[in-house]
Amino acid sequence: MKNKLGPEEFVKLAIARLRLENYKGIHTVYSGFNDAFKSYFDGANPIEATGELARLGKIVLRPVKGGVMLYLPGDGPEMSRSDMALKKMGLLEKA
Repeated sequence: MKNKLGPEEFVKLAIARLRLENYKGIHTVYSGFNDAFKSYFDGANPIEATGELARLGKIVLRPVKGGVMLYLPGDGPEMSRSDMALKKMGLLEKA
């Protein structure tokens, strides 16, 4: 039997292999990622695992309707939707 992947390797592999042709990230629910993670890691919580990886800068999370989008660093949107709206309104100086 192959050695099991760690959470970081699993998440990065999932992002690379589950994303659709024109997208750089994956939706945690619609891609099947959450269920696959729970199955592979015997019921472990994918929300906690991806949150920790994002906190460490290993991946990028963006909340979206129905879940979260996961991206590899450098592939995600530079700003959240709320920051983009605030910038358009002139209420955010961030580039």
